[in-house]
Amino acid sequence: MRPLVDLWEMWKPKVKMKAYPFTYASYDDVESIMKTLTSYDHDAWAAAFSSVAAPYEAKASHAEKAYDKMAAKDNYLRAYQYYRLVRYPTINSNAKKQAYRKSQQMFLKAAQYFEIPIERVEIPFKGKVGEGKTIIGYLMSPKVSGAPFPLLISWGGIDGYKEEQMHDPALERGWGTLAIDGPGVGDSPLKGSEDAERLFGAVFEWAEDHNQFNSKRIGVWGYSTGGYWAVKVAHVYKERIACAVSQGGRVHHAFQPEWLSIQERGEYPFEVFDTLAYAFGLSSADEWQDFAPRLSLLRQGLLDRPSAPLLLINGIHDSEFPIKDYYLLLEHGSPKSARFYDAGHMGFTKDTYQTIIDWISERLR
Repeated sequence: MRPLVDLWEMWKPKVKMKAYPFTYASYDDVESIMKTLTSYDHDAWAAAFSSVAAPYEAKASHAEKAYDKMAAKDNYLRAYQYYRLVRYPTINSNAKKQAYRKSQQMFLKAAQYFEIPIERVEIPFKGKVGEGKTIIGYLMSPKVSGAPFPLLISWGGIDGYKEEQMHDPALERGWGTLAIDGPGVGDSPLKGSEDAERLFGAVFEWAEDHNQFNSKRIGVWGYSTGGYWAVKVAHVYKERIACAVSQGGRVHHAFQPEWLSIQERGEYPFEVFDTLAYAFGLSSADEWQDFAPRLSLLRQGLLDRPSAPLLLINGIHDSEFPIKDYYLLLEHGSPKSARFYDAGHMGFTKDTYQTIIDWISERLR
């Protein structure tokens, strides 16, 4: 595993830029935490980040009592940030699970002061025996008057939860946004599996039953491993969506032993296989590596089927999921749109987000 000193060197520019997963973080706070850590032990990690989160929670509560809405929002978001880092990259310990619930509380308290409110929705899910019965989503409706409006549904990867899926530019364009957790992540009622795209079918059914949404103008956007599910959704539910974006997703090569053997040395900060194992209901990194080839969309016979309009976004230097996965997609099935950047995982540049929003906008008109 990457030494902590190397992790901090890797994270420094992200903290300074407030890039994921440091959206609301203070550089000084994170630096002070990283200097105290001596291992990746889950309890020690949780204690270190929680000790910084708690004072911001107290400040937020005090500001709330003083009717200082701006200070309350800012401090709740800062508390959310550090509880969120407690559970990063996944909730595979009791301390991390407790911190995840705490981070949700802080986020929803902050959301009371957002310009556009968040509605927490519960979507029925008729899963298999042992699976949950409810999908939790965060719905935001545009300010424009008059329904029905287009709906953008988004989800993250193995470490990106619905609390991070806020899309203000989408709301400005008159779309509604629904943030959910992908299979095996956060509040998801089922773990990842060879058929976990069932989760999204339930979401589409729910959206189609609500006349505030235009069911002919639904777009989806999945990040990282969530991009894998976006590709599946674009093929399996092509008649139910107007478009899909797969950003930094995997398809086939990323599940093969030859790639898995080098992935752990890639740009993922730490515990990549443990985090994947948790998302897919497996008990160890070894189990994940044995199971992974079964998820290949080429092996599942999906790639030559027709798909909904699909945009592929990634960096050509992605060391998590090889760019050749997207070239493989371009060689099969329906024609796709693609934009590859001189960047790493998920192709982040100053232009990437705007490129995606503009492409979705063309399809949701």
